Amino acid sequence: MHPVVDTIRSRLGDAAILTGEDVKARPVSRIVKSGCEAMAIVRPKTTEEVALVMRLCHEAGVPVVPRAGMTGLVGGSLVGPHEIALSLERMTAIEEIDPIAQTMTVQAGVPLQAIQEAAEAEGLLFPLDLGARGSATIGGNIATNAGGNKVLRYGMTREMVLGLEAVLPNGEIVSSMFKILKNNTGLDIKQLFIGTEGTLGIVTRAILRLQPAPRSRQTVLAACSSFAAVTDMLGYFRAASGGNLSSYEVMWLDYYLLLTAEGRHKPPLPQTFPFYVLVECEGADPETDDAAFEAMLEKAMEHGWIEDAVLARSEAERVQLWRIRDDVHYLLTLSPLFVYDISLPIPEMEGYVNNLRAELEARWPSPKPTVISYGHLGDGNLHIALSCGTAADKPAVNKLVYGPLAAFRGSVSAEHGIGVDKKPYLQITRSETEIAIMRAVKAALDPAGLLNPGKIV
Repeated sequence: MHPVVDTIRSRLGDAAILTGEDVKARPVSRIVKSGCEAMAIVRPKTTEEVALVMRLCHEAGVPVVPRAGMTGLVGGSLVGPHEIALSLERMTAIEEIDPIAQTMTVQAGVPLQAIQEAAEAEGLLFPLDLGARGSATIGGNIATNAGGNKVLRYGMTREMVLGLEAVLPNGEIVSSMFKILKNNTGLDIKQLFIGTEGTLGIVTRAILRLQPAPRSRQTVLAACSSFAAVTDMLGYFRAASGGNLSSYEVMWLDYYLLLTAEGRHKPPLPQTFPFYVLVECEGADPETDDAAFEAMLEKAMEHGWIEDAVLARSEAERVQLWRIRDDVHYLLTLSPLFVYDISLPIPEMEGYVNNLRAELEARWPSPKPTVISYGHLGDGNLHIALSCGTAADKPAVNKLVYGPLAAFRGSVSAEHGIGVDKKPYLQITRSETEIAIMRAVKAALDPAGLLNPGKIV
């Protein structure tokens, strides 16, 4: 145990430090639920305590790895035995909701779902939404620039952050805590900490931009006979909804079969169609919006885009339809399991999935590979879960998944980040010059390389 642990304990108290078996009981990752190898887990309660911890560790030359809700999938929070894990789990205050400015000031350890519920109680909306909403924290969401189910309408987390407070690797506090929408005064410092996975600084507080809460919500699960129907319907709903389209999620048949297998979710539509699309609109006039949405569905059926559909008539039915899309934990029934999060132009998606399936089946003909495809089609984000070969085949599978993206100008990470897992493939998406700039910024803010070392670049 490094002496800095005792120093931190003496300054912050016993409750701020976990060691030994208390550390090992903590998760390694979203999938590995215990066995954390950190030297210690430090749990400060304020930005000033975070700054103290970082200053002490910087002076002692001890690396620090930030940990949030542990819902990431790319190894961004992996921590070794000679590193300290820093958790903001005791920084969970919602400090203020301003209904006039439509902002919320929060500490970084607040779970996303708590922020959503607090906004809803004020008649407002925090649009960021993802399946891990109950566990993911806003600090982790900001650090990874999380996407989720409503990017099509509201954008990524980056668009929802007005102000930010962060602690640099040397313990300095950087505060850009502004409520204002317009602040055109040079380099937007807060962007250094959004989407950089805790490698440049630790987000401790934020001012979030809220939206008016929708007064109406229309949700339908539709079955389509072709990918062309899926994309044609997307264009139609975008235009006809008048800006109300907030989610457009696609599920290939393999995913639908997995989620509606015996003992899981009852299939609301027959398990016979190649594609299933979950469409949601949000508006301000329930009576008018409901009628307009049903008229759009009728038109989509007339065009032949929809073969069958089930329309949510209550919030309970809406939640059940979304569970079919969100309950990705059923992927854990596959072994070995390789999961991917990529972006590519929408017109290329069907061909990409078909070619990937063919490549996998040629490489591992028996047993036949499992290819599960689904994602946020409206914003070009495709999730893929694969099961083939053995765990040792992951590098070969990675090449088959990531390699074709260069020709499409796609991304090896749509919303999950780079972490450790995707670092070898970053050059597929980013040029040498871009990666050199990333390294230069890292060197400028963390010359000793002590904050979340080994991640991204």
